[in-house]
Amino acid sequence: MGPAVTAGGALLVVGDVVTDVVVRHRGPLATGTDTSAAVRMLPGGAGANVACWAAHSGCREVRLLGRVGAESAGWHERALVAAGVRPHLIVDPGAPTGTVVCLVDSSAAAERTFLTDSGASLRLEAGDWSDTLLDGVARLHLSGYLLFSVTGRALVARAVAAARARGVPVSLDPASAGFLVTLGVDRFLALVEGVDVLLPSRDEACLLAGLPDPADAAAELSRHVPLVVMKQGPAGARVARTGAVRAHVPAVPATPRDTTGAGDAFTGAFLASLLAGAAPESAAALGCAAGALAVARVGGRPPRARCSSEAFRTL
Repeated sequence: MGPAVTAGGALLVVGDVVTDVVVRHRGPLATGTDTSAAVRMLPGGAGANVACWAAHSGCREVRLLGRVGAESAGWHERALVAAGVRPHLIVDPGAPTGTVVCLVDSSAAAERTFLTDSGASLRLEAGDWSDTLLDGVARLHLSGYLLFSVTGRALVARAVAAARARGVPVSLDPASAGFLVTLGVDRFLALVEGVDVLLPSRDEACLLAGLPDPADAAAELSRHVPLVVMKQGPAGARVARTGAVRAHVPAVPATPRDTTGAGDAFTGAFLASLLAGAAPESAAALGCAAGALAVARVGGRPPRARCSSEAFRTL
């Protein structure tokens, strides 16, 4: 993935921590009967994955605020610490940790489909926030999944206001085109007021801009958010500012095994590089390299995050 960067300040990530059940099926799903598959249980969640990839990419200090259930809190905390992340996990008294079943096909694209039970992850609330979380923080990153619950939206508003008061820049990943349809484009754009960097996927950008061409969509979105970095998988990334695409960064070639978390890997490496003082175009190149490393692995975390399903069963 290239040399690690030396981060110039702490990164605070606020977002989801979930348990991923990754199912790599070897043929088409057979309705009503069995389909042969390889099944693994791994720590995941877009917010947690971003934090781990930022630490893997050289960020000096990475903090994560999230909610989990009591049944797996220790497992997730150990996984985050092993990845170099300082976890601030709220143990939810009434909900289990969110679970995502990732169905990964056996084609060359290794495309995935998610079945999501958000559990405790979408129960983060404004009361979980403390302004002291921003002490020593150079950038705040928010998972877009927070916008898909009433309590999460209240937390986002409080966190963004606190960051702006301290002059801390804020980035956000829209997270899910499917959930964005339910939330509504106009509502989303209103909720991200005050965000400095938006990191959508190609599909999310086209949906939010209402335009079919990805380059046009990225350019249009940069009229609403100062910097837009659109992730395009094997087509690389586009960097847009003030209504125009300023750079197209090529992807790094990779043979995909599992595309789960590739966008999170891009985001984590991109943010670590920004914190080290890199220009957005250079940071996007590191993001593409991290994405290539991610798709060659099973699961959404970087290589040094070592936590197995056997460890989960010892809880």
